[in-house]
Amino acid sequence: MPITPVLTKRWTTDESWLMRTYEDDGGYRALRTALGTPQDDLIQLVKDSSLRGRGGAGFPTGMKWGFIPQDDGKPHYLVVNADEGEPGTCRDLPLMMADPHALIEGIVITCYAVRANHAFIYIRGEAVHALRRVQNAVREAYAKGYLGGDILGSGFDLELTVHPGAGAYICGEETALLDSLEGYRGQPRLKPPFPATHGLYQSPTVVNNVGTLASVPHIVSNGADWWKAMGPDKSPGTSIYSLSGRVKRPGQYEAPMGTTLRELLDMAGGIPAGRDLKFWTPGGSSTPLFTAEHLDVPLDFDSVAAAGSMNGTSAVMVFDDSDCVVRAVKRWCEFYAHESCGKCTPCREGTFWYVQIYERLERGDASEQDLETLLDLSDNILGRAFCALGDGAVSPVTSSLKYFRDEYVAHFEQGGCPFRGRGRARVKALSGSERA
Repeated sequence: MPITPVLTKRWTTDESWLMRTYEDDGGYRALRTALGTPQDDLIQLVKDSSLRGRGGAGFPTGMKWGFIPQDDGKPHYLVVNADEGEPGTCRDLPLMMADPHALIEGIVITCYAVRANHAFIYIRGEAVHALRRVQNAVREAYAKGYLGGDILGSGFDLELTVHPGAGAYICGEETALLDSLEGYRGQPRLKPPFPATHGLYQSPTVVNNVGTLASVPHIVSNGADWWKAMGPDKSPGTSIYSLSGRVKRPGQYEAPMGTTLRELLDMAGGIPAGRDLKFWTPGGSSTPLFTAEHLDVPLDFDSVAAAGSMNGTSAVMVFDDSDCVVRAVKRWCEFYAHESCGKCTPCREGTFWYVQIYERLERGDASEQDLETLLDLSDNILGRAFCALGDGAVSPVTSSLKYFRDEYVAHFEQGGCPFRGRGRARVKALSGSERA
């Protein structure tokens, strides 16, 4: 499959984050085109491109823009969700580090299209280096007239505020992010109403991800058909896949949507010699696990869903046959228990009890009944929480039990984790004949 760098094409350029580098490569030309285009036509262009949100849910971007009511007498806002905190996910931060002006240009175009005159970039508080890069880029954009009043003589005004968060994973959920931005504790709101009509300060608000907005200038410059020529019809364009774990060259790999793990592993040099793929995440820790049988599943929203998981944030974490699936899921459960905001009982209590059971499994004190309790807990969390954090916590638990129940059983039949203390040696103790 041909590789077409779009979002990453400037990442290796010297001082790629500076205004002069961006303008020399054609930066802000798309903005000039957009400002000369009727706003409704811009929304239709993005609809025609079939661009889907890169934040995880894959919602059609143009449709989200179209939900904003017009001529309602209220201020409109754009909020950029740059609170990247999903375990294994690392694509928004390097994009903001290497090419912040692509994000800013996308923001200005989007605000013009949805008639918003104030935008906010909500960046994860720990990401100090990315925060400083974006703040400097915003200052450059103001100085060149791409932000502020009467942008490029168009009569369009836009103020852009960069806001650092306080390091809460829950603020990656759009309504929790909005509450945090307003100065409240970051907790998800009950929906409906939705942000499109009652978002920031109870006004119409578009919430978009960094990668989504950085794609907009390319679509404006090259057209919807150009974008749709890359990837499958229903999930076109390119994606930045965060490849980590048991691979020779972990990193960020941009490729057309629908690229398979087999192809990504070829790009990353494969799994270290002597090891076999055991399990992996197609879209971060909150997506159901895949195994070696899913190597050729196209990694786009619809194909991954059809295979039983979610494309999510395209965070591909790879584990080989020396890794313990129970230990990996335990670490993820600890993360979700720590990051649960506590607002709703299923998530708050369910993730706590997940951790207790996984600790018993690690000690070898668990039983078959604990596995049934894990499934019962999962059933009581799934679909019953205020936001997707609860559902995300369930995904690795139920999928690992589906594919690796024997490994769970081995933890209490053998008095603890059979992988403990064996380094990278291949573990054979899980075969049915040896247990018998």
